[in-house]
Amino acid sequence: MLKFKEGIDIVEEIGGIHTVEAARALLKEKMPTEQFNRLATFKNPEVVLKIANSIAMCTPDAIFVNTGSTADVQFIRDIALKKGEEESLPMKGHTIHYDLNEEQGRITDRTFYIANDDEQISSLALRMSRKEALDTVRKIMTGIMRGKTMIIGFYSRGPVGAPVSNPSIEISSSAYVCHSAEILYRNTYKDFEKEVEKLGHFFTNIHSEGLNRPEDLPNARVLMDRAHLTTYAFNCTYAGNTLLMKKGNHRFAVDRSVYAKRGQELAEHMFITLMKSKSGRITGITGAAPSGCGKTTTAMAGDLFVGDDLAQMWIAADGSVRSINPECGIFGIVEDVNREGDPILMKLLREPGTEVIWSNVLIDEKGIPHWTGNGEELPPRGRNHQGRWEKGMKDAKGKEVPISHPNARCTLASKALTNFSQMAEDPAGVATRVVTYSGRDSDTMPPVWVAKNSDEGVVIGACIVSAATATEVGATGVKRAPWANGQFIPGALGDYMDAQFKFFGSSKIAPDKRPIMAGLNYFLTHEARGGTGKKLLGEKRDVKVWLSWLERRAYNEVQGIDSPIGYLPKYDDLKALFKEKINKEYSRELYDKQFSLYIDNIVKRIDLQLEAYGKEKNLPLKIFEVLKSQRQGLVALKEKYGPIVTPAQLEAAAAAK
Repeated sequence: MLKFKEGIDIVEEIGGIHTVEAARALLKEKMPTEQFNRLATFKNPEVVLKIANSIAMCTPDAIFVNTGSTADVQFIRDIALKKGEEESLPMKGHTIHYDLNEEQGRITDRTFYIANDDEQISSLALRMSRKEALDTVRKIMTGIMRGKTMIIGFYSRGPVGAPVSNPSIEISSSAYVCHSAEILYRNTYKDFEKEVEKLGHFFTNIHSEGLNRPEDLPNARVLMDRAHLTTYAFNCTYAGNTLLMKKGNHRFAVDRSVYAKRGQELAEHMFITLMKSKSGRITGITGAAPSGCGKTTTAMAGDLFVGDDLAQMWIAADGSVRSINPECGIFGIVEDVNREGDPILMKLLREPGTEVIWSNVLIDEKGIPHWTGNGEELPPRGRNHQGRWEKGMKDAKGKEVPISHPNARCTLASKALTNFSQMAEDPAGVATRVVTYSGRDSDTMPPVWVAKNSDEGVVIGACIVSAATATEVGATGVKRAPWANGQFIPGALGDYMDAQFKFFGSSKIAPDKRPIMAGLNYFLTHEARGGTGKKLLGEKRDVKVWLSWLERRAYNEVQGIDSPIGYLPKYDDLKALFKEKINKEYSRELYDKQFSLYIDNIVKRIDLQLEAYGKEKNLPLKIFEVLKSQRQGLVALKEKYGPIVTPAQLEAAAAAK
């Protein structure tokens, strides 16, 4: 069980300041009057001590408190350009940032949870004792900001006033990190302490980029102190490792949902989108997927956009499940973003009027960004994350160097999207009626299926399997990705799973407002269904149809075909939706390929989960009961119809029951 505020607070131990009086004295000594006055009104002792001890530990040459004003944000932009962390591009408001060639994703092998001796850490994560963490932070971060400017910002992960928002302090010597924070999060300098008082907690993030040299990367670390809600990062530049309000604070939010608010709240790796019916009904949909597996594309497939990466969820007083986006911007992978699949996003990226921070894309000789899969003619040469680039050039191993890194990104404000919904800033959140789970599954599951109850829905999330993506340094192959949140679950997996079953099975959710839970998969390939080649069996834009069918299913407006894994859509419903939503003809042949159950593949997938979860401690028995029941049903179908069971055969089997 996690105990908050247990053990020494590392930054306070190193900083050596233990009273508010001493903290204020240090702030007055180290800060010019204008900057000191920006903090003088802060009265929360914990907030004041965190800031003062961060200064005492890092010893910056200068300190800048960002109030979120136009002038302050411009000051941060200017520092980023002056330091060379960003460079201006010809299109107004566009800049390019390059991470180190060797650090193009999350350094999961150097990311640790700081744990007290009696704390259990997820089997999917790395652990560091509090003593070792203290020694490590003391050795590396003491004086790390000498010669640098420390920038301090105050933010809310979620709309101000929402019951599940998280107040967060971002402290960094990187102007790029602070510039990104201004785009991705809500600056709440004026409301920060009121939010802390109301919510009873805040997160602190301390980062310094070090010398930005490849030789320093073995000593790069991201350390997360769960008990004291503080993250430390050093010798790293990639935003996934340095913009700690994102995945670092998401982990703390997961902890709070599991250990402080179990059965009442969730913190998920999910998009939030809205679908509109012909009658004007608006339906909230959330969906989990590992990074690089289509969350942004799926979020944009909705009629109104709320968020593409994270969701905080709770059960409201009216019995509905509500969701907010902790972020107010997009830090999105650009590989395969093109006008066909992502017209709204492409308009912002290719036309003036939107502030964009590009990272790790190619910049051609005219200052125009390019990336793999953009559907445009590629330039013969330019500059990208690894330096000079020319078409056809090869690396030391003889492999052709792509025009951009697979994890190249764009950072921009959500409100710039033409389909942005103002509901994203409503502290009451979005009423959520559909919850989806998906991965990069090329050969097993159908494009969409719906769980028969909340327990089976939780199991869909627990059983996400996905091909590794470029978001993690050194990751390869196909692996399990529970709830697409596994890397961000700090505590015991059994605790998190129990929280999922309790939340979605809660009697506090009104029967007529209970979300349906579903699997999504638009990565099926032709070769997996009797054809040849690895080309997708469908198209990216088809996801709008899958979401539309789920929206109608949530209100019992379409029926499903009963199967051991859940309910599948009927052909006639999909055919009509394909025509209505994306003006596409949908053949019965394609439907049968996509929705036939390849029994052996699914059974193999279930066996993988049973074996893996069988090694975990103290898991809820429900997961084994659901998986074994599904396996039994699939084996029975195979005995009757063979290894491939068509939707027509499923309907016949259901009718015979």
